[in-house]
Amino acid sequence: MYRVTIGVLAALILTFSQTVTAQSIYEPTVDHDVVELIKEEGINNSQLLEMASWLTDVYGPRLSNSPQLNRAHEWTQQQFEEMGLSNVHLHRYGPFGKGWELKRYAMHATTPYTYFPVTSFPKAWSSGHDGPVSGEVVILQVDSAEELEQYRGELGDKFVMLQEPQDSEPAWDPIAMRNSEERLLSLANATEDFSRPEGGGGGPSQAALERAQLNYEIMKLLHEERPHAILDQSYRGWYGQIAISGAQLPNDPSLGWGSRVRPHEPGAPEAVPQISLAREHYGRIYRLIEKDIPVQLELELEVEFQDEDLFGYNSIAEIQGTDPELSDEVVMLGAHIDSWHAGTGATDNAAGTAVMMEVMRILNTLDIEPRRTIRVGLWGNEEQGLHGSRHYVSDHFGYVEDGELVEGDHYDKLSAYYNIDNGTGQVRGIYLQGNEQLRQIFRAWLSPFSDWDASTVSFGNTGGTDHLSFDRIGLPGFQFIQDPIEYFSMTHHSNQDLFERLVEQDLKRTAVIVATFVYHTAMLDERLPRKGELDFPVTE
Repeated sequence: MYRVTIGVLAALILTFSQTVTAQSIYEPTVDHDVVELIKEEGINNSQLLEMASWLTDVYGPRLSNSPQLNRAHEWTQQQFEEMGLSNVHLHRYGPFGKGWELKRYAMHATTPYTYFPVTSFPKAWSSGHDGPVSGEVVILQVDSAEELEQYRGELGDKFVMLQEPQDSEPAWDPIAMRNSEERLLSLANATEDFSRPEGGGGGPSQAALERAQLNYEIMKLLHEERPHAILDQSYRGWYGQIAISGAQLPNDPSLGWGSRVRPHEPGAPEAVPQISLAREHYGRIYRLIEKDIPVQLELELEVEFQDEDLFGYNSIAEIQGTDPELSDEVVMLGAHIDSWHAGTGATDNAAGTAVMMEVMRILNTLDIEPRRTIRVGLWGNEEQGLHGSRHYVSDHFGYVEDGELVEGDHYDKLSAYYNIDNGTGQVRGIYLQGNEQLRQIFRAWLSPFSDWDASTVSFGNTGGTDHLSFDRIGLPGFQFIQDPIEYFSMTHHSNQDLFERLVEQDLKRTAVIVATFVYHTAMLDERLPRKGELDFPVTE
């Protein structure tokens, strides 16, 4: 790889800060000199892992509206100011709802024959207990609301299991992997957005509707009885992995999805303590009870709700554009900074947050003097429904009301938004999000990274993260294609999402690639086109 000495680097930076090379969407070019400078800074002088350690080891986990997330926001603001970025501020939105923090937790099991600690974790926004509580474990299995009545008045001092254990088998597939050549080829050859399933299907069956109604009646009774805790098993994984989410309240399915109440929302009732167990421990307890061997649990669960400030926040900072005619236009990059709470939120999404902070550090260090303003957004409350990015987009660019787009004052000023939120894996390409007009220019921008096997441009989309907030109102918002590594097999939303799961080489390369995309977008003569906006031949 190309190397420069410090003296030559300084001279090159001065040269590029004084010379702006015009680029066009119609004839895409790559500024290879600047790409090499970005590589040099991003690979040899990276501060990415140090940032990730602060986000995870010090400020993790960063559950929405928790004190830890608030401290992480404050830390990112300090970092941006120390970098010398401009317009550093917190964007407030909401209200989102209550914060929640786990203060102390332990679970122990005893039988007439043995004792064992229980590998488990409480769900977010569960209520706690004033001190340790003990009680018997019972299995609640009913087929009708009438059968459920036999438990009324019997569950207040119990731990309640609702599910049968998952069947187990050895893990034949590798835990960690990279995208195969076949997978990348299928992405490159996609001609339609295969990530969005076809609608229809006639809706849920009558049996499914009846089961949903019975589940509601069960949860309703449990919230009336207030047992010590409701126990379930990790929704994914073995070997002590616990994948976790938030506690649930009874929600009558006959009232529709829009009537759902979540325990973090302002005014919502407290959720009964809900705890996910490692599948191995859940299965052991269940099988003991089936053998008529009583299991006693002792639970220590101390939590604290934060309800003084119900608003959410995004951390924002900029590198100011220098072209008098284009500086009011914006290129955005971002990642969500919040996480779930069983781990420290390393791959989801301190990885993306640290990458985007590193991109801003690289570009600012190189003093590239972008034509457009470059703005980073570190989004809050993504895990509960993209709240941070959705509110930011609504406040600055526009929103959909009654099926119609309402453009904001800055709708025409955004050139593109780039997002990272699929773990620690290296970027291998980018999703077009259905915007075929950009295939040629994205291919050109990826060309310097062919030796990193980063060249795939796919028509499709990956869902569930913050680029969708931009895309849903017609703005160019993009998520990169990343190697999965251990993301969906091990770390995603689990107690294994820790600093040790970060891959340094992959993150450095991702920061370099993102930085070049941001740089080239900021230097274009035109902003990137929205879907269907241009009409010119597309080169395959």
